[in-house]
Amino acid sequence: MMTRSPQGRTSRLTRPSIAVAAAVAVTAGVVAAAPDAKTAEPSPKLSLIAATTSVTLDSWKEDPGVYLDLGTYLTSENGAFELKVTRKSYKDPVLAAQVLRNGKKTTTKALPAGLVKDFSGLPDFAQISVTDAAGKTVLKRTEAFCPNNASGRVRPDAPANSKYPQSCPVNPFTLGSVWGVENGWASNTYAGYYAKPVQLAAGTYTAKISVTKKYRDLFGIANKPQTVKVTVRERSWEEEEQGGDAAARSAAPRSAKSAAGHQGHGGHGGHQQSADAPAASAHAAHGAPARPEAPAARTTGATPTFNVGHGPYPPAPPALPWALKKESLQRQAFSAAKVGDRPGQTDGSRQAPAAEPNAKRPTGKATVPDVPKPDLRSLPAYGITVSDGYEDAPGKDYLAFSANVWNAGPAKLVVDGFRSPGKKLMDAYQYFYDAKGKQVGYTPTGTMEWDPRPGHEHWHFTDFASYRLLKADRKESVRSGKEAFCLANTDAVDYTVKNANWHPDNTDLSTACGQENSISVREVLDVGSGDTYTQDLPGQSFDITGLPNGTYYIQVLANPENRLKETDYKNNSALRKVVLGGKKGARTVKVPAHDLVNAN
Repeated sequence: MMTRSPQGRTSRLTRPSIAVAAAVAVTAGVVAAAPDAKTAEPSPKLSLIAATTSVTLDSWKEDPGVYLDLGTYLTSENGAFELKVTRKSYKDPVLAAQVLRNGKKTTTKALPAGLVKDFSGLPDFAQISVTDAAGKTVLKRTEAFCPNNASGRVRPDAPANSKYPQSCPVNPFTLGSVWGVENGWASNTYAGYYAKPVQLAAGTYTAKISVTKKYRDLFGIANKPQTVKVTVRERSWEEEEQGGDAAARSAAPRSAKSAAGHQGHGGHGGHQQSADAPAASAHAAHGAPARPEAPAARTTGATPTFNVGHGPYPPAPPALPWALKKESLQRQAFSAAKVGDRPGQTDGSRQAPAAEPNAKRPTGKATVPDVPKPDLRSLPAYGITVSDGYEDAPGKDYLAFSANVWNAGPAKLVVDGFRSPGKKLMDAYQYFYDAKGKQVGYTPTGTMEWDPRPGHEHWHFTDFASYRLLKADRKESVRSGKEAFCLANTDAVDYTVKNANWHPDNTDLSTACGQENSISVREVLDVGSGDTYTQDLPGQSFDITGLPNGTYYIQVLANPENRLKETDYKNNSALRKVVLGGKKGARTVKVPAHDLVNAN
């Protein structure tokens, strides 16, 4: 059974001291010019606001702690607030720059080196201070801010839709991201899964929220703290079960233990990832406690990024405009996430419907025209752990890991499957398009197979990737048995590449990968996005029971048979070094840092 990857929080990278060569870098086609008082580009006006003067937060006896969703937002006027976050390679630190637009002219302003540590947001952006009814300060903390958090318009003449992605990526091997608050919009400052719950007894409090000084100075934000009255109430899932009404019962997030009990094995259908959870929790579906979904209102959206669907964590609630928050809370009860593929449960922020396949299988001569094609690349493995064989293979030791293959573009990968009546397999075809999006060619590219196992129950495209455990001399030692997948855009790996789609389709496996009675299916890997799987069950993970201790390499290999046509076949392999130790039944694994990325 296949499960998708848990995404652990990117480890803080060790950063060498570097000098930023220029404060202003100009994008392609624009002549560089250092701005002065007369020529400086207009900057967006940013403000911290509070959507409400009071909030009620719940602390659950079974899983005590309060998540500080206080209803504060950062607004952007006089233009959009946009940041471009990149790294050249895993040997280089993460750098951020503010993008300033003035008509057709675009300039970028480099932010201080070391300000941004990863791709999950601006660290230590919001300062929160909480006092109790007696005026005693009981909490002080800072939280990170993802500009792509749940947002909504603050005035009716603002753009109807935000052009920015709806979350910040946390895959440790992300290469590039774009963050932004649209002009006339507001973005929630609540850190969601990136934050830890705080312990507050039932009672009334006053919270003071402000933007920390370094960001006020950097972006010209006025020092206007917001004050919110907070009521903390204690609730119990058991009490709700016994006497609460249906809405109240569904509103109670289950404890970590309870959530794990409902997960089963997960699977490609049990696809649930996390932004902030430890990668070692990949086996939560097998009995270890899984982190429950943060009890945030469905309007916050400040929760895990990208496909939460292929690991052991529940999906984030969908993002809704903050202006609808009060009404939404009255109409909707928060419910603990359930496993399995279904509409709106793969990502928590990107909830796009599946792309429709062609009405019928292609006819005429197959051709591979000279047009842009996808470029499939592998990321190094992560989420690496050692486990036993559970009830499936008792007495065995396995090396589990997460793997991602992404599309660097400049064209998306489009594969359609067509089924002849009564046949078990679909015939798969790769399609090609010209610069205007017109289909100009196709070629056969293998098959798709139906996977009937619980948690899967969708069509897998065969031979998309393979996984090998190599010995120190780089010769193969063990191969994973998994090579067939349902393609989905689970991770934003690099949204700065040419033609990257910030709002891709095919993020929901319940629709993207068809049903048992489907006659045709379209599976897409869009430009800038990747597809992550967790190899954590026997047959997928590596059987290391009889392997000697020592150094090995996990190889992630995209398009192993070169069946798919792409622009470059030389970057399809990625290696991650691991060191096995221990003894049978108690094997260990050490995962050295991969250049500057120190995440297992």
